[in-house]
Amino acid sequence: MIDEPRMHRFVLACALVSSLAHAADAGLVTTVIVVRHAEKAAEPKLDPPLTPAGEARAAALVKAVGPRLDAVLSTDFARTRNTGAPAAAKFKLSVQTVGGGAPEFAKEVLEKHRGQTVLIVGHSNTVPAIVTALGAAKPKDICETEFDDLFVVTVPASGTATVEQKKYGAKTPCPP
Repeated sequence: MIDEPRMHRFVLACALVSSLAHAADAGLVTTVIVVRHAEKAAEPKLDPPLTPAGEARAAALVKAVGPRLDAVLSTDFARTRNTGAPAAAKFKLSVQTVGGGAPEFAKEVLEKHRGQTVLIVGHSNTVPAIVTALGAAKPKDICETEFDDLFVVTVPASGTATVEQKKYGAKTPCPP
């Protein structure tokens, strides 16, 4: 039988550990890097591969993601998976495909990758929606010839998410 002072110390220790664990969770910041797939071939129309320029951009993405990457998420198309593949390989990860749209990507990140750094590869019409679904302000639309936008979404444990737009790889301006 445990005496009362020992039980009291045990309960206090459990409360302290629980409190520290909660405080650690409260400080978690999730970093999500969201990009459009790299340059794609014209054929086959349904699921084209990357062009040589796209392969070069995918290689440039490896440097752009920085020193840490915990997960790579993609839509289920060759161009998105192949854009994320070099970064995934560098960090010994696999490219995980996520079905659905922006809400499904946000849910996957916020439920399974809280406190981590995640790369999401989407499309010109899904990248702004993914940024918004993560809680940040909607970025500008991406034109059909732009492939160099990189959005870094910072999602704190509490408070408002923020987004910073950067460029990577060869410049691909949007025509006027």
